[in-house]
Amino acid sequence: MNPFNRRAFTHAFSLLHVDHVRLDKKWNYSHVISPYFRIYYIDEGDGQIIGAREKIVLEPGFLYMVPSFTLCHLKCPDYLSQYFLHLFEYSAEGISLFEYRREVMKVRADQRDIAAFKRLLEINPGRGINRSDNPKVYEKNVYYEHYQELNNLVSDAVYYETQGIIFQLISRFLESVRSAAGRSAHVPPKILDSMNYVQLHLSEELTVRSLAKRVNLNEDHFSRLFFKSTGKRPASYICSKRIELAQYLTATTNYSFAEIAERAGFENVPYFFKMFKKVTTLTPGEYRKRHELFSYAGDKI
Repeated sequence: MNPFNRRAFTHAFSLLHVDHVRLDKKWNYSHVISPYFRIYYIDEGDGQIIGAREKIVLEPGFLYMVPSFTLCHLKCPDYLSQYFLHLFEYSAEGISLFEYRREVMKVRADQRDIAAFKRLLEINPGRGINRSDNPKVYEKNVYYEHYQELNNLVSDAVYYETQGIIFQLISRFLESVRSAAGRSAHVPPKILDSMNYVQLHLSEELTVRSLAKRVNLNEDHFSRLFFKSTGKRPASYICSKRIELAQYLTATTNYSFAEIAERAGFENVPYFFKMFKKVTTLTPGEYRKRHELFSYAGDKI
């Protein structure tokens, strides 16, 4: 028996970008759905993040998080000074820490948060975007790979300190997730196993019946338990995960839409197009066009 009472870390975060920037009216982009997390600390000025449910005002003295695959619009009416952090999340279980709250979050910052951002910049120089503040320009797989490789070049001391700072900043938003929609943070093992299985087998045929059978539950009982635990019916959850994968592949690869539909597990291309637009408000073609390198002029909100 292990004499220590330890909680195993099942999540890890990989640094993509970190910088301190001053923005103006050019920071005005719509339909941004990134495959990574964004954390902002605002020190001067004001801006807006318009999410699916509400408009969040970016104001000095606050931290903001936009979880991965969260649709939002970014806007600066005049002037905005911000520290920003972009990072990828990895989960041993295939489930995000923020699975139950895919929306913009806001918490009041304190001196520790400010010091954390400054230290992160100090030990990770040159990790800004350095191309454009337009997400349609810098959200490319070739850039992701370049910045990920930089993480392998730093010393062990810098790597672990960076991880510690990222965990510190991430932790500031976990309390709001715990209470999201009044749901318990506990997910039954059979539902957790099913969620993990879905994440790892998106290209295969997935049905409520087959998922229920895997965990030896009645189909109706499984569906009710899944909804109680996740807030989504199994079929809706499967579709949302497939769309997330399709978004990532559409934005970062040159795969044909037929290949993306197949890799994401959609039975045919027309159905893929229909569901993609229903979730993202854009067709796959429109979504890809908005992510084409240097071709995006910026939508006005």
